[in-house]
Amino acid sequence: MELTPDVLMMAAAWFVVFLFSTTIHEAAHATAALKLGDATAYGGGQVTLNPLPHIRREPIGMVVVPLLSFFLGGWMFGWASAPYDPSWAHRHPKRSALMALAGPASNLLLVLIAGTIIRVGVARGAFSPPATISYSRLIDASGAPALEGLATVVSVLFSLNLILFAFNLLPLPPMDGSAVIQLFLPDHASRWLQSFYRQPMIGWVGILIAWQLFGSLFMPIFRTALGLLYPSFLYR
Repeated sequence: MELTPDVLMMAAAWFVVFLFSTTIHEAAHATAALKLGDATAYGGGQVTLNPLPHIRREPIGMVVVPLLSFFLGGWMFGWASAPYDPSWAHRHPKRSALMALAGPASNLLLVLIAGTIIRVGVARGAFSPPATISYSRLIDASGAPALEGLATVVSVLFSLNLILFAFNLLPLPPMDGSAVIQLFLPDHASRWLQSFYRQPMIGWVGILIAWQLFGSLFMPIFRTALGLLYPSFLYR
C-alpha cells in the first residue's frame, strides 16, 4: 500500500475509531464485572474510557497489530483484555457470562448509534448512499469538508463495531461468545467448561477456527446490516 496523504488520513481515522471502540468494549467488561462483584479490572484501571491503561496492558494488540493489519489489508484488527478473578468466575459462572457479553453488547450499541447517524444524515440530505460500498465508505457527504470527515468516521464506526460484535460473539474460546452457553447450563457444568476453556491450546484452536470461518460468516451479516441502513438499495 502506497503511503499517500489520503491513505495516512484513512489510517488515522481507523486507528482513532479502533482505540475508541476497543476501549469501550473493555471498559464494558470491567464495569460489568465490578457491578457483578469482581473488582479485579477496576483495581487494574480498566474501568475507564481513557485508552492508555488498555494500551499499557495490550500494546501489541492495541497498537502494533491494528496498524499492521490496516497497511497490509486495508482494515484494522487487534485485541485488548480486561483482567478478572478466575475464582470469582468459578463461583458465579452466570455472572461471568454476563460480564463476557457486556463487551459485544457495547459494540452493538455503537453500531446502532452510527446507524442512527447515517439514517438521520441521509434523511436530512447531509449524506447519501454511495455508488459502491466499502467498510470505510458507507455514505457520501454533501461536499462540505467537515461532513466528508464525519462520513468517514461514522462509516468506520459502523463497520468496525459490527466486525467486533460479530467476531466476539462467535461461540469459540477465547471469544466472548463462548460464555453464552454458561447462561443455560447448571453451575457445575459451567465450571467444567471454564476449566476446559482455560487450557492454552483450546484458545489457539478457537482463534484459528474463528479466523478461517469469519469471512464467510460476516458477509451475510454485513449485507443484512446494509439492507437495514438502505432498504431501497441493493448492495452486493
